[in-house]
Amino acid sequence: MTTFRTFRNIDPPALAAIWRSQAAQPGLMQPVSVDLFEQFIFGKLYFDYEGLVLAFDDDRPVGFAHAGFGPNAAGDRITTDKGATCLVLVRPDCPRAEVAEGLLQQCESYLRCRGAKVLYGGAARPLDPFYLGLYGGSGLPGVLDSDTVAQEAYQAAGYERAERTLLFRRSLDEFRPVVDRRQVQFRRRMSVELKMDPPARSWWEACTTGDFDLSRFELTERGGGHVLASATYRGIEPTSGSDPGRVVGLLDLEVEGEHRRQGFATFLLGESLRQHVRHGVSAVEALVAEDNQSGVGLFEKLGLGRVEQGTVFRKNEQ
Repeated sequence: MTTFRTFRNIDPPALAAIWRSQAAQPGLMQPVSVDLFEQFIFGKLYFDYEGLVLAFDDDRPVGFAHAGFGPNAAGDRITTDKGATCLVLVRPDCPRAEVAEGLLQQCESYLRCRGAKVLYGGAARPLDPFYLGLYGGSGLPGVLDSDTVAQEAYQAAGYERAERTLLFRRSLDEFRPVVDRRQVQFRRRMSVELKMDPPARSWWEACTTGDFDLSRFELTERGGGHVLASATYRGIEPTSGSDPGRVVGLLDLEVEGEHRRQGFATFLLGESLRQHVRHGVSAVEALVAEDNQSGVGLFEKLGLGRVEQGTVFRKNEQ
């Protein structure tokens, strides 16, 4: 008989064992440890015991799911009008669909009780309270297509696809920035400055990315001036099926509104990747929404290829 209960302080070893039972599943950082869970999950200021649910077959832990909330518009506090079940993970040696269904129901109840009117399946920016660095790639992709148990659980529970995400990757061996007349002109006029461990720009950013080694590249006119564009990367640890070596993930790319679609993003990313190569980075990852055609085109222009896809699911409560 399958039973469910919320998190207790004795549970971290059981969670790590469930995670390690999925060694063949792409997108999960392996191996995990209780210390990593403490760093990336339990240590978050907003971690709530009630949002993390475990499933048991008699006394044996067979799965867990975790729900949480995202920031308000200012990024200075949590808001509970929207909530996400960030992760559903079930051991392969149990009735997986049944366990996943029960875990999802428990998470939905938790989110509703806290005031959520819209429920999401899978974490993705900005609704990304947990598991950055443990699941997905450079960012949280919702639910990876290879995560079939969770995909099927959301669909069976009446969730609809709200967004498709694409994970891009490329080796930086023999990387060369794009060269054309406009890019050559930018190289003469522009300067790219690297800032290591840049300060967080909001409380939420500090909570979600403060555990990573960050690097931010800023594009300005030579001789000074305000920042026209910026690109922030984080160091990535290996996940199941990934290549070894130093890898960075693009967390965000921002170009000032009046300077968009002028080639600044291409120049900034090309220069930042060139600098990463000089510092011994072997590969880069980036995540983008499938309907962001300019972003998709930019990554393809720089030679990044699609390696995985994900889905953010959504269910309205009203």
